Amino acid sequence: MAGREDDTGLGAARVLDADEVQGVLSGSFYTAEPSPPRRARRLDAEPKPAHYKVICISLYNRDLERLDGLVDELKARGVTKANRSALIRAALDQLDLDRVPRGL
Repeated sequence: MAGREDDTGLGAARVLDADEVQGVLSGSFYTAEPSPPRRARRLDAEPKPAHYKVICISLYNRDLERLDGLVDELKARGVTKANRSALIRAALDQLDLDRVPRGL
């Protein structure tokens, strides 16, 4: 867009006053306000769910791509609640330990 006045960057300078911008930034973003105090956990709070745990596992990229592809295929087939965790649980239900290779 050659020939436009805003190409020089002067258009923004006319709209924004430098002192006003600095005032807003220093008042909103750069103040050293203390973070809000953490709330202590209530003694009568409901306990965390015990029927599952969040864990972390490692997978090779190609295995993760395959897992995601299988999830996408299940969703395309109408299994709307398909996700990585559900697919891994389904695979565990079908696992035959006698067929697992020794050199795992």
